[in-house]
Amino acid sequence: MIFSLSFAPLFSLFSTLLLLHCNAFPLHYHSHPLHQHHSRFATHNYRDALSKSILFFEGQRSGKLLSNQRISWRKDSALSDGSAMHVDLVGGYYDAGDNVKFGFPMAFTTTMLSWSVIEFGGLMKSELQNAREAIRWGTDYLLKATVHPNIIYVQVGDAKKDHACWERPEDMDTPRSVFKIDANNPGSEVAAETAAALAAASLVFRRTDPAYSKILVRRAIRVFQFADKYRGAYSNSLKHVVCPFYCDYSGYLDELLWGAAWLHKATKNPMYLNYIQVNGHILGAAQFDNTFGWDNKHVGARILLSKEFLIQKVQSLHDYKGHADNFICSLIPGASFSSSKYTPGEVHFILFKMNDSNMQYVTSTSFLLLTYAKYLTMSHMVVNCGGTTVTPKRLRTIAKKQVDYLLGDNPLKMSYMVGYGPRYPRRIHHRGSSLPSIAVHPGKIQCSAGFGVMKSQSPNPNVLVGAVVGGPDLHDRFPDERSDYEQSEPATYINAPLVGSLAYLAHSFGQL
Repeated sequence: MIFSLSFAPLFSLFSTLLLLHCNAFPLHYHSHPLHQHHSRFATHNYRDALSKSILFFEGQRSGKLLSNQRISWRKDSALSDGSAMHVDLVGGYYDAGDNVKFGFPMAFTTTMLSWSVIEFGGLMKSELQNAREAIRWGTDYLLKATVHPNIIYVQVGDAKKDHACWERPEDMDTPRSVFKIDANNPGSEVAAETAAALAAASLVFRRTDPAYSKILVRRAIRVFQFADKYRGAYSNSLKHVVCPFYCDYSGYLDELLWGAAWLHKATKNPMYLNYIQVNGHILGAAQFDNTFGWDNKHVGARILLSKEFLIQKVQSLHDYKGHADNFICSLIPGASFSSSKYTPGEVHFILFKMNDSNMQYVTSTSFLLLTYAKYLTMSHMVVNCGGTTVTPKRLRTIAKKQVDYLLGDNPLKMSYMVGYGPRYPRRIHHRGSSLPSIAVHPGKIQCSAGFGVMKSQSPNPNVLVGAVVGGPDLHDRFPDERSDYEQSEPATYINAPLVGSLAYLAHSFGQL
């Protein structure tokens, strides 16, 4: 579980691409419209990182695992979830290093995995099927959670009691309490995000499984109607349950805009375009809240809707190009409205927003930069930041620099992706990874017995390959302490947008 207590303002900047070294890969696909004119050699094996970033999701699976489960130290868990409410809620993902299933970040994770595939899945080659399976593990659960009209089951597990234990998910004996929203206890943010996830995923499966795609989009329509009709924040109706874990700090208007944008994209029903045109300003389309993550979706909605103007030439959405440009300008050093802060590394530095799980903002921002660069390239457009012209190439350079920092080009020469590169975090804040596996220790590990391991300095015995942790602090420092959840805990929504970025970079350097 990753706490997030406030959204600090964005911060300030970059320059030049890093020194390139061996382990090189030739650059191909010069005619591809997404091609980035990088130097001929890649600093990193982006294909390997892509494979691992998707593999991570198998380590977060809850429920009955498949026969082809690749992270073999994980076993079946939480097989009676939902039974207390006479509903099947088996499956889905544990959000981070704990054993709770939080619907809000799980839906956002699913949306971002889907967007990664929608934009860059055509470049993924053999990893595309793995990415689809990661998405489907999420959507299968979200369909269960929305099976009853005007009800969404938004959490399984008592977070406070779960956090009082350090135990493997396979051993869980904390209450698997089920919490829901309904017409009397609304939760527009989690409902609209769930609708966005189902709608985005429907596009992923449209060609490969059209029947499943139709189920997803129909459910998305129904869930969005519920979100919009019964307005309210779930952190009001379920405050004692979801706060401070995934408390809604940005309000639910951003999710309504985001959900409508995805339904417009998935259905092409003019009703959603009209909804966006009529309500966009009220829902905060023009706000200067330039942080994109599980809580605040405004920036993502702006980028997504800008495509409708840039590529589909929907003139009524012209303003979204300006709204998206404002976000881009906030990231560019020296540009008007620049407000971004970066760590002080002399050559390699990273976007910094907050101490708590900062890497989620690095991965989400990098994805938006690459996606917007794609839209600008296809429409032969640039960004103007108060007299500074920002090209798609510059956006890609910034995004690549951020991903490279994550993979090891940083003052500590450490990869923040577990299992990638020679040096990576060994003591991540993750119960299943830190405790001996069922195969090694078949006996039950009691609730409090695991805290001895949690507080120890021994490396985690089970490598959660592909997990990206919260990352360094404002001064590029990373202690690799298991007890430090702010810096050492992985989360599904850190990895989800990184999948798209790595696919793009792997393709750009001819690795796919």
